[in-house]
Amino acid sequence: MNSLGINKNKKDTKVVVAMSGGVDSSVVAGLMKDEGYDVTGITLKLYDDLKPSREGRQCCAGQDILDAKRVSDKLNIKHKILFYQKKFKSEVIDSFVDSYVAGETPIPCVQCNQTVKFRDLFKYAKGLQADALITGHYVKRIQNNGCGNMYRAKDKNRDQSYFLFSTSQEQLNFLRFPLGHIEKSETRSIAQKLKLNVANKPDSQDICFVPNGDYSSVIKKFRPESFIKGKILDINGKQIGEHEGIINYTIGQRKGIKISDNLPLYVININADKNTITVGQKKSLEIKQIRLRDLNILGKDKDFENSINIKVRSTGRMLKAKINFKNDYALVEIVDNETGISPGQACVFYTKDNHGDKLLGGGWIDKTYNKNLST
Repeated sequence: MNSLGINKNKKDTKVVVAMSGGVDSSVVAGLMKDEGYDVTGITLKLYDDLKPSREGRQCCAGQDILDAKRVSDKLNIKHKILFYQKKFKSEVIDSFVDSYVAGETPIPCVQCNQTVKFRDLFKYAKGLQADALITGHYVKRIQNNGCGNMYRAKDKNRDQSYFLFSTSQEQLNFLRFPLGHIEKSETRSIAQKLKLNVANKPDSQDICFVPNGDYSSVIKKFRPESFIKGKILDINGKQIGEHEGIINYTIGQRKGIKISDNLPLYVININADKNTITVGQKKSLEIKQIRLRDLNILGKDKDFENSINIKVRSTGRMLKAKINFKNDYALVEIVDNETGISPGQACVFYTKDNHGDKLLGGGWIDKTYNKNLST
């Protein structure tokens, strides 16, 4: 059994490494090459460059593709570029725009992993008769009885399990994540030892097709008709102002409301059908129950008998919760208090065992409930 848990000699084990052009995936490719595996790097071109980002970097376009190619040449591994712009536009960008226009807070990175990065790249790697697909994600994978299980990474500040909740069991059995057991600082040290030109390259900061976090510019490009003025309501349904278009607001937002009150006001509801936003005090943001759709369950029934924790945003804290599964949806009762939960976000399930925080899957938030109103 080799280091990837595959019953083959390393030189006979063919691995595909998803290379974005950043330091993480470049190091993974270097580690696999150093260990003696038969490595092919694959880089996806997902979109045509829009405009440069002020800070950090974006992924899967122009300079990043060149960097991935240079790293592959340095490591002397095979490298291929797959042109997935049309798929990315139809399955990620269009979905992002539709969700935003519907008053939700979408997470395109999850959909990207769910579709072009895992589903389509998984299929391509299988077509190459690869034994494993390797990525630079910061998650741990632990094999048990022939099945892969996903855990939060050692480096909790870099953990990406939230974005991978929709990974199927078949995909997880094929995937490997070498960086899940190390800190980010170690990754950069390895890149320097390998003398990779990306060793000090900044991490990506923005959503790749939303340079500088300017969501409204993307919506304006694809759905210019979405900038329609509408009513701002209080929690009793009374109009207290006018907005410039619901796409300028997200749940929990405080800035840009432009209404004076004794206490700060926050966006607590967005109704796309009526083109209204509802504002209220911070206590009105507290959510006790959420409804989930499009569930992906990785755990066994017995896993859900234990204490369950959830995350409702990638950088959020772990929350204690009780989950009630229905036919095609789930109701999640949040034991802890949490504010600013929005439809369109993901709710991800975890349980703790001897290996750490085990990912049990999750679902998309379809509806939220609190004592003031439902959305």
